[in-house]
Amino acid sequence: MTTDAALQPSTTQQPAPATHPDTDATPLWPFSVSVVIPARNEEQSIGNVIRGIFQYCPTAEIIVVDDASTDATPDVSEEAGARVVRRPYNIGNGAGVKTGIREATGDVIIVIDADGQHDPADIPRLLQHIGPYDMVIGERSRTSQENWVRWLGNSALNTLGTYLIGMEMRDLTSGFRAMRREIINEFVHLLPNQYSWPTTSAMSFAKAGYHIRFEPITVHKRQAGQSKQKLLRNGIKFVLIMLRIVSLFAPLRIYFPISLTMFGTGLLLFIYELLTNPNLFIPNSVLGLFIGGIIVFMFGLLAEQIAGLRFKGPDR
Repeated sequence: MTTDAALQPSTTQQPAPATHPDTDATPLWPFSVSVVIPARNEEQSIGNVIRGIFQYCPTAEIIVVDDASTDATPDVSEEAGARVVRRPYNIGNGAGVKTGIREATGDVIIVIDADGQHDPADIPRLLQHIGPYDMVIGERSRTSQENWVRWLGNSALNTLGTYLIGMEMRDLTSGFRAMRREIINEFVHLLPNQYSWPTTSAMSFAKAGYHIRFEPITVHKRQAGQSKQKLLRNGIKFVLIMLRIVSLFAPLRIYFPISLTMFGTGLLLFIYELLTNPNLFIPNSVLGLFIGGIIVFMFGLLAEQIAGLRFKGPDR
């Protein structure tokens, strides 16, 4: 799939974006930019994040999706110049991102955390690669991970994602990224409501044949509060989400190894029985493995054909 060298500004009439009230700056890129910030109880840091975004991307539309905060997060956001979308009750970080994507009007959407860990100074470095690339993900270094346990879990997810997708995935769980709005809208309904939306979106882009780049970024310690993620619980969810996405886009990556394992195990048992039992006797377990392997493989082929229908359209 080919992509334009640079995105053209949208020609459709859209609501005027919320931009910095004190700037007359001209756009720095040949496309409009929306910045989505999902937030819950981040009043101590979100104001600085918004001001930092305006400093490095003064014409950006900034949308803060307040996930039913119990502090002054929405008020601080509005005072800093952002447009606030208030949710009546808490749903999750991923749900906030989805809401922000649907509310955004820019050609390119940037998602950034509200806790101050991501440096707004990295935004231009992500945006400069949009055009040749459809999604640019901020890649964290080993030292920027909160602890070695989280780094180990993320590395395992990256390794699994690389195998399932067939291309190198260096930081699937990074939530700081820039992406073309028209493309992410194709997959927004697939994004989960919780923290694994970065994994799902990156894998969706890759399996659909869009171009992804991992760009090294600077990560700071949280300005206030504690991380809301739990490694074990969310790690299991990440794996389940990846398996679900692969089932949608490339089912044989899952079904074929299972089928091959069942068939191979059945074959080894059959050879063992053939060598140890002079009377040709085929155990039910061997027959079950042979038949099960064939059935799983046929289901994989059928699922692959069904998944292929998802990409049948005039633009593909």
